Amino acid sequence: MDLFSRSWTALRTAVAEFPDEDFSQPSGCAGWLVRDLVCHLVIDAQDVLITLATPAATEPTRDAVTYWEVTGTPPSGDDPLDALTVRLAAAYEQPSLLKFHLDDVGSAAGRAAGLAAPGLRVGTRGEVMSVSDYLTTYVLEWTLHHLDLAAHLPDVPEAPEEGLARSRQLLEEIAGSAFPASLPDKDALLVGTGRRNPTDAEEAGLGELAARLPLVLG
Repeated sequence: MDLFSRSWTALRTAVAEFPDEDFSQPSGCAGWLVRDLVCHLVIDAQDVLITLATPAATEPTRDAVTYWEVTGTPPSGDDPLDALTVRLAAAYEQPSLLKFHLDDVGSAAGRAAGLAAPGLRVGTRGEVMSVSDYLTTYVLEWTLHHLDLAAHLPDVPEAPEEGLARSRQLLEEIAGSAFPASLPDKDALLVGTGRRNPTDAEEAGLGELAARLPLVLG
């Protein structure tokens, strides 16, 4: 629960400090500008609010690892929902309006997460999860998108170290294999999810795992 809060606060704080011109820069998500990614974060925050207000009475069907649908094909940006996000982001016109909406909805999502009982069961995407597991998935989500925001903006503060470490651990559990210790957490996440290609040395260190990368999470 604490990692969710720290990761989410760090991400929203970074966005709040962006000058207007940063919103028109490319992000680390294929086909998306920074403004498109920030709009996606608003939608994510809405998803958190909806899910935490959707209690479930049955046993959990997914946890923080099995929640993810994994493919090996990086997104092209042509998916209809991705295209909708781009149109929604453009409708804001002024970055200040997008910042305001993220702060407004994002703060509410953070408060709701802090009030939710970790063991409560909630429904999302047709599955049932504990609140603890559900919020843990968002530690990975927030951390990866923090890296996406910083992909072409070198002045963006780093994601929290503890969020990077926990996200790496989750990605290793999803992969069923550990990344080499020589690979820092940030690079393990970037390489593991296909956000950048491994160097020759990194690929050699990855061994058999290299053939199963990237792990594209959806």
